[in-house]
Amino acid sequence: MTVTTEAEVVEAIRAAQAPLSLRGGNTRGMAGPGSDLSLAGLRGISLYEPGALTLVAQAGTPVSEIETTLAAEGQRLAFEPMDHRALMGRSGTPTIGGVFAANVSGPRRLAIGAARDFLLGVRFVDGQGNVIKNGGRVMKNVTGYDLVKLMAGSRGTLGALTEVSLKVLPIPETSATLVLSGLDDAAAIAAMALAMRSPFEVTGAAHDPAQGLSFLRLEGFETSVSYRTGRLKDLLAATGAELEVLGAEPSATLWRELRDVAAFHGAAGDVWRVHCRPTEAPALAAKAGAEAHLYDWAGGLIWLRMAPGTDLRARLGRYDGHATLLRAESAAQTLPRQEPEAPGVARLTAGLRAKFDPRGIFNAEALALTP
Repeated sequence: MTVTTEAEVVEAIRAAQAPLSLRGGNTRGMAGPGSDLSLAGLRGISLYEPGALTLVAQAGTPVSEIETTLAAEGQRLAFEPMDHRALMGRSGTPTIGGVFAANVSGPRRLAIGAARDFLLGVRFVDGQGNVIKNGGRVMKNVTGYDLVKLMAGSRGTLGALTEVSLKVLPIPETSATLVLSGLDDAAAIAAMALAMRSPFEVTGAAHDPAQGLSFLRLEGFETSVSYRTGRLKDLLAATGAELEVLGAEPSATLWRELRDVAAFHGAAGDVWRVHCRPTEAPALAAKAGAEAHLYDWAGGLIWLRMAPGTDLRARLGRYDGHATLLRAESAAQTLPRQEPEAPGVARLTAGLRAKFDPRGIFNAEALALTP
């Protein structure tokens, strides 16, 4: 079933007698079993005020359409959401509702925040067919419960997003990437930590062990980027790494590839994301014994390509973080997609689902747990 208006979403949910599988572009493969309810027909930018750095769009609006509209005014989505299609081996069109439903946040997250931090307001339909609006078009809107933050990252388990309001940012004048070569994992994590603690406003920090290369991005006015790059080179000279600077165009290409985990495209195996303390990252990567791994967010995010069927959580044991099975090579895979919740968190989650979806229409268990 494909809907094109919020009224049709309400009608479909109220009429549902069995679980619905909510879909946007379905580029992340998050939808579970159940009757399909496609929200991709909810398209269009309702309001765009470049001077106020705000945009309102229907949930099914393609991300590419929003990016094109913003670029015409010299603006962008600050949290640079990744495009999952090549990594997941899927087609479809990424939608802005799907981005916020999954809280998709790219390399710039460590500097400016996640997708949810730029979400100002939402409209959604809960499991009983009620239309709920929360938030607005300004950052200081704090009326009532913060359902905006609750819906971001809820993966369609609490309601069907129909409209989102978000804050956007100007495109910086230029960018550059400082490339460090010759560092092992531990040294690279230490170098990235040093850069992030500096006053030089690094907006991306990643390390590719396969190439032995570490990447530090700087953005802003050209004179500022040039100055900060030089100072950062001085700061990191003591690491012993070879240093090279990439200009704006190759830098933009590099970070798109890092954002979309291009190194794993077309490669066999299960793909996992591990969120952890950067200081723990090298030890966790060593424990994982992955076929390949990459670090982003200065080590706070590890991408791992594992042998099919590997129980990475059992291999890593206890640590301060969580592991998500993003892509399972085998359709028979039974490991949960999301890290099982602690008992206290699970009770809170169950309470929220009982409130927003008492009939279980959104098939929360399938959406949250199966690969």
